[in-house]
Amino acid sequence: MPKSGAYMDAGNIYASTSGIVKINNKERSISIEPVTNTPPHLVVGDIVIGQVTDVKDSVALVEIAGIKGKGEREIVNAEQAAIHVSNVKDAYVKELYYEFAPFDIVKARVLDLRNMRLSTVNKELGVMKAYCGNCRTVLKLDNNKLKCPKCERTETRKLSSDYGTGII
Repeated sequence: MPKSGAYMDAGNIYASTSGIVKINNKERSISIEPVTNTPPHLVVGDIVIGQVTDVKDSVALVEIAGIKGKGEREIVNAEQAAIHVSNVKDAYVKELYYEFAPFDIVKARVLDLRNMRLSTVNKELGVMKAYCGNCRTVLKLDNNKLKCPKCERTETRKLSSDYGTGII
């Protein structure tokens, strides 16, 4: 079974990076320990930071910018990802427009690499920074509601417990 630094194609295991081959007979797995500082690859379960680029009826599109704990290097296999309405939170989501908006900065977990699906179901996942839909000012958290300090508009989002802290 391929692990970190390796992948399977048509039953054969290949290295996705140069390095030292590590064979684990107990787990029946093969991984590659990089000998160079290679750019990070997304894997299922990674926590990512991205910007919402579009919100449709059942999906929010996110441009992935970074992986938690992997520094600021460009991600090799990052592309536009999607948060499906069923992967937003445990509760029923009537309108996705109340959960995300374009330009929001979100923290999400990678669910699937093939379809680039993300989830914000846990309390630490969700919108980290939101902008007013009217004047684009950064929204401030006030009693679990987001309020614009400039135009006083109130908005709702699926907030991360780290909203406004800058903590990834």
